[in-house]
Amino acid sequence: MTTQTALPVLPDLGAVLMGERAALLENASGGKVFINGQLAYVWGAGQDGLRRLAASQLVDTGAAQVNEVAAAFGVNTESLRRWRKSLEGTGLMGLAPVKKGPKRPSLLTEAKAAEIRAIRAGGLSLRATAEATGVSTDTVRRAMAMTTTAETPTTDAAHDSLVPLEAAGQRALPLLPAPVARDAERAAAGLLEAAAPLFAPAANVRHAGLFLAFPALESTGLISCAKEVYGALPNGFYGLETILIDSVLRALAGESRAEGATRFDPGELGRVLGLDRAPEVKTIRRRISQLAETGKAGELIAALAKHHLTGTGPGGEDLAAVLYVDGHVRAYQGTKKIGKIYSTRLKFPVPATEETWVTDAHGSPIFVVMAQPGASLAAELRELLPELRTAVGDDRRVLVGFDRGGWSPALFKHMDSAGFDVLTWRKGVTEDISEDLFTEVTHTDDHGQRRKWSVADTPVDLPLATTKTSGEVFTIRQISRIVGTTGDGSRQIHILTTDRTMSAGEVVYRMGNRWRQENQFRYARMHFELDSHDSYTSTGDDEERMVPNPAKAKAYQKVVAARNAHAEAAAIAETNLMALKTPAEGSTELAVTVTSAMHNQAMAPLWEAETALIAAEKAHKAIPAKLRLGELNPGQQVLDTEVKLIHTGIRMAAYNTAMTIAREIRTNTGYRRASQEAHALMRQIFNQPGDIDTTKPGVLTITLDPLPTKAKTAAAAQLCEHLNSAETRYPGTELILRYKIKNTT
Repeated sequence: MTTQTALPVLPDLGAVLMGERAALLENASGGKVFINGQLAYVWGAGQDGLRRLAASQLVDTGAAQVNEVAAAFGVNTESLRRWRKSLEGTGLMGLAPVKKGPKRPSLLTEAKAAEIRAIRAGGLSLRATAEATGVSTDTVRRAMAMTTTAETPTTDAAHDSLVPLEAAGQRALPLLPAPVARDAERAAAGLLEAAAPLFAPAANVRHAGLFLAFPALESTGLISCAKEVYGALPNGFYGLETILIDSVLRALAGESRAEGATRFDPGELGRVLGLDRAPEVKTIRRRISQLAETGKAGELIAALAKHHLTGTGPGGEDLAAVLYVDGHVRAYQGTKKIGKIYSTRLKFPVPATEETWVTDAHGSPIFVVMAQPGASLAAELRELLPELRTAVGDDRRVLVGFDRGGWSPALFKHMDSAGFDVLTWRKGVTEDISEDLFTEVTHTDDHGQRRKWSVADTPVDLPLATTKTSGEVFTIRQISRIVGTTGDGSRQIHILTTDRTMSAGEVVYRMGNRWRQENQFRYARMHFELDSHDSYTSTGDDEERMVPNPAKAKAYQKVVAARNAHAEAAAIAETNLMALKTPAEGSTELAVTVTSAMHNQAMAPLWEAETALIAAEKAHKAIPAKLRLGELNPGQQVLDTEVKLIHTGIRMAAYNTAMTIAREIRTNTGYRRASQEAHALMRQIFNQPGDIDTTKPGVLTITLDPLPTKAKTAAAAQLCEHLNSAETRYPGTELILRYKIKNTT
């Protein structure tokens, strides 16, 4: 049929245009569809099957697009898809409206459901229960699901999540019953903000031990900060809370990456989330990408830092009083062209990205930023100070510890004026302090352990690099120690700080405590996949960015070699001249004549070395210190940071959750080996199976199976008793979590 413009009279009659070729005209008597101005479909009032046929064939024939037809007929694209599928499968009969309601008497009466539940509670499988009662396995599942409320709650009914046991006085929980059906919410996922947690009673739930993480997870502020920053995800079955909780629980179970979801049974992990299934890899990536599109990952990290620093430490101390800062190199093993960074752990330059981490006095991570390519720790510290001040929330002085990578007297002066105290090692060769100045000092740590050192507490003047000609210096406090070296020797090491009120013993203790940050990196790499690549996308680096010229460094190496050769030649020349001017042994002559030729011959190596040195210095000076990145390394890429920062925030919350539970094991249980095995016991508890009981209204009781030994079981019971005092609510519900350990006697 020749394409022609739609008749102009149709819009005037109230027709709805569908693209450039089709129009729909409907009224109380029925409807008509016109294609290229010609009448193509007609139906009368109540003839919904013909109306659906017209809509389906408009799409199938290409007369209009799916979204255009759906909008004109007043339905969503999913309904239109089902109409087309029914037409393809069963013809016009498939489009006929079906009367809602039961088509025949249901076999699942209340009496039948009670019979099924009684038999199922005896431990029979679904199939055996179905055969014993003369119904299908689907009917058995529906009978078990009838223990839930009459209607599945939506997000608005999130607080009505309790699913009580049906039979009065029934003590035995059903052994892994089918999860509560969520088909209605999945079908309406686009209309709901998220599916609410809904728990059914079940015995022998594989990941029940992960429920013990919720009190500590709540203290990290991850969920509350994410809600504050992101609000909510786009409508869908899996909401913001579910995605974050799922990610943290997987990290605690040893699978921090999204791909780790493939190593969990979605149904088993879903029981801990209060859903029929946990989200899988594709869903996790899509939902995290939706968060990344907002560009607010930095705000999330800042909110987590502020939440952490406004709390108090295990002993009631101020967590913001002492902070440690360090850079961390994350090596890249892919095929993209990524800039190289020297890795102190690997001992050579590798393609990598660098992050600047901030931890509290206990080594718990609180803040992280992606470092600029090629930036030094000193430069990153200067940029980081305003964000740290915002996280601290007031003007109090904060002690910031870092290693020699942040060495810069100008930075020390800047930090001191900005209200931050410096704590770092002195860099370079310095004169030793007189041993007469050393005295013994002590310090008692948070655990009551008393340590002592021999130190010298002296002031020292550091020349400011930017004002060498003026002789300006920055005076700072220096704490010196004498430490042993290999071969029974000794040497002095020096700690610098601008804090003049802290005792010398505590300064030494705080500086040594910086190794907790290194331990955090090591532990997070082992158990939380800190160095994983959560996003495979990259963008082009800024080719106008000025970067250090490698040729400059190579030329300087030649200058150093030439200077060494010149010094060696000068020493040889001096020796030769002395030999020329000294009379031979046994000679009676008082003076020795040195001719010009003899002098020139003695000085020739020195003059040659001096010429080489001048040439090397001239060549070094002619080479520019920096070049455009586009000239040096065209096509260089930078890895995506937004998705990585979101996953890093989740890992920080998981790490702090684990550290909190391990600390509770050490301080609130009688486990004798807690100081050596707290983390191992924590991971064992997280992987312990147990029961979910919803019998008591408003309470979600988790009863874990006994651990392999009586000592560990007793420790787990004491931990449960302590966590119960927190009165933690399961996120998204009004259910109070209660923890127990099964009695083995």
